[in-house]
Amino acid sequence: MIIGTAGHIDHGKTSLVRALTGVDTDRLAEEKSRGITIELGYAYQPVDAADPAGARLGFVDMPGHERFIHTMLAGATGISYALLVIAADDGVMPQTREHLHILQLLGMQHGAVVLTKTDLVPQARVAQVTGELQHLLASTFLNDAPVFPVSTLSGDGVPALQQCLADVARRWHDDHPPADVSAEVQGGQFRLALDRCFSLDGRGTIVTGTVYAGSLRVGDTVNVLPSQCDRPMLSARVRGMHAMNRTVEQCGAGQRVSLNLVGLERSALHRGDWIVADTITHLSERLVVDLALLADSKPLRHWSAVHVHVGAAHTTARIALLQGDVLLPASGMLAELALDVPLHICHGDRIVLRDASAQQTIGGGMVLDACVPVRGKRSATRLALLAAQREPLAIDALRRTLVLDASGLDVDIFAANRNLSVPFVQSLLTQLGAVAVSTDTGHHAFAADRWQQLQQAVLTTLATLHAREPDYVGVERERLRRIALPTLPPAVFRELLRALLQDQHIVAISHVFIALPSHTVAFSDDEQALWLKVVPLLAEPAFQPPRVRPLAVALGKDEELLRRLLGKAARLGFTYRVAHDHYFLDGAVRRLAAHVQTLAETDGDASVALFRDRIGTGRKLAVEILEFFNRVGYTRRIHDRHLIRQHAMWQQ
Repeated sequence: MIIGTAGHIDHGKTSLVRALTGVDTDRLAEEKSRGITIELGYAYQPVDAADPAGARLGFVDMPGHERFIHTMLAGATGISYALLVIAADDGVMPQTREHLHILQLLGMQHGAVVLTKTDLVPQARVAQVTGELQHLLASTFLNDAPVFPVSTLSGDGVPALQQCLADVARRWHDDHPPADVSAEVQGGQFRLALDRCFSLDGRGTIVTGTVYAGSLRVGDTVNVLPSQCDRPMLSARVRGMHAMNRTVEQCGAGQRVSLNLVGLERSALHRGDWIVADTITHLSERLVVDLALLADSKPLRHWSAVHVHVGAAHTTARIALLQGDVLLPASGMLAELALDVPLHICHGDRIVLRDASAQQTIGGGMVLDACVPVRGKRSATRLALLAAQREPLAIDALRRTLVLDASGLDVDIFAANRNLSVPFVQSLLTQLGAVAVSTDTGHHAFAADRWQQLQQAVLTTLATLHAREPDYVGVERERLRRIALPTLPPAVFRELLRALLQDQHIVAISHVFIALPSHTVAFSDDEQALWLKVVPLLAEPAFQPPRVRPLAVALGKDEELLRRLLGKAARLGFTYRVAHDHYFLDGAVRRLAAHVQTLAETDGDASVALFRDRIGTGRKLAVEILEFFNRVGYTRRIHDRHLIRQHAMWQQ
């Protein structure tokens, strides 16, 4: 169990840790000369002195000076139990209040109050300070916490505090067994907030921090996600580790850990970076939090500048209020933070906000969404989806999200936000009876009744379009999506059609047009006879078929009659109108698409010159063909390059 000491400067936090553990956590020469804590200090002690190999207590000694509040925040993140330290001679001081606010905003639930320097004051003063604390702590997690008057010089009160911490630690360890192979299921993938980094001769780079979630073994590969925008993601191998100051082969959530990393220089790492499982890569530029403003803060207005602390990282941001334009003191609201530096953040992380001048802590809260969409941020549906993310259990959040999200759940985004693996989220969806849809762009899921509604929307749209356009053989796939389900991702829509095709609710014509099985369009006898005469003329040469007028002359037919016939052939899927009055047979278009793909594979793209030479036509016709492919979405043009957008469009 990790215990953090918080409180005003010179209230005896370091002396208290030394009295409890025998360890002096002030390690810097400047700390010793000035008599104040500047950097985080650490000490460890067995819960049971008779069993030094058993469960251990880890102490994080945090600085109390207001100038080092960012260091205090780095240390407070990840502790399990807080000791609010107050000197009996001084009583409650400014940093006492601010540290208490920070612990509250970080979601701390357990702790105790320690009155130090009791040897310097009469008993009446101790009673007076204890009475003052009742008002200060009334609305905080320390409301019913025990109060321990101690003297670190005489040792009075220290044994009682030690016994309390040992009892709390035993209960904590009973509820938090050592990390095992099921750690991912229990607490997500490995994440460690880096708060210290140094080098040791013969060992290399060492990083320390508190494990937020998951487990890690010696030999595993980890990613290092930067807390500064000018640095890339890095990768390293874990050569060794210490957990709670002991050599171990595996560590898990809730432990203080030091990792010996191979493949990284000390200069490449900084406080605020995240050491994470090698499957995690995401950084967030925007996040939504359940924001609470402190009672002694000023009103917070939309788009105010703030300082953001999360994990051991710190950056500046703008805050966008989602349920109003002003947040009043002692109130809460959903808010989106636009970070100036992208950071690794997940659902459930706690953030602390300080004002624009970084002089005062003003509020904070829990992260609900670290994968924020671009549009519809204040819509009723979006706010309802955020409310669903308040569910602490992923399966409960999934159950509510499936009902609310009409466009389906993006499983990959949900898993990344909740720090869970995609297979684990998929197993939860199976329990909920959801319809899973896997595409080349990711994984999606729908409530079973919602999936049926989407299918019915397609069938209803087809029936309407068939009645409106009886001479059309069907509806082009992308046009059908835009009319029936415009918000559904194209890849998911293709899987929806695939399911309808398998169940024979729809039919595909020439792999492009979609129709109901009952809908039929065909040539009349006269049209069929004429079409049989047209086909040989379009087939040779395949890539330079005659336009409508030369066809009419060659067949001795009316030009408008030929134009209507070729248009109907296009609707039947026999031809494509590549340019004005220029129709190509379906097979020719497919061979042209294959040539484009070959050029893309060999040269990276299809230029007009390369394509012209490959199909043996003039430049003008080559341009028209490539523009046709751009128009139907097979390719896209970037300057003079034509890149493939939908590889499977002509192979479906």
